Amino acid sequence: MFTVGHGTRSIEEFLAILQDAGICRVADVRTAPGSRKHPQFGQKELQASLRAEGIEYVWRKALGGWRKPRPDSPNVSLRSPAFRGYADYMDTEEFDRAIRWLIETSADMPTAFMCAESVWWRCHRRMIADALTARACTVIHLMAEGTPQRHRLHPSVRLDGVRLIYDGEDQHQQRLPT
Repeated sequence: MFTVGHGTRSIEEFLAILQDAGICRVADVRTAPGSRKHPQFGQKELQASLRAEGIEYVWRKALGGWRKPRPDSPNVSLRSPAFRGYADYMDTEEFDRAIRWLIETSADMPTAFMCAESVWWRCHRRMIADALTARACTVIHLMAEGTPQRHRLHPSVRLDGVRLIYDGEDQHQQRLPT
């Protein structure tokens, strides 16, 4: 399983990164799959560019970001309300169905889940990668052509049963393998 962010790249640079990694499917995890600043990454434009290279495109809004945190959020180590909200969302049946879909569909072909942010640790892709890692998936972040990075769990995450909790408290909890 791979992650990639389009950032400010040209479509040619983006496609080269995907091709270098052997990606056959892109799962777009943007809540709103468009870009005014970078129209080559608008949903229709991106889908056409990927199709021309033989890469399948699918939009997965259920994995999109911009979630609001719960007032009683246990994810207290995440300072950003957007990340805390996403961590709260990860504890829902909707997220569980979406992440299971991602795992199942990536089993038949190399898949990259994609968002706009080029740097994975400043994007909800980091948290999706944590959820996949917790489910025994290997996740590789595609940064630039030829420079993949294996995912490492967020330093404050712990496993409580099957839940990921970002609270920085791991003294008496089971820690996920890195």
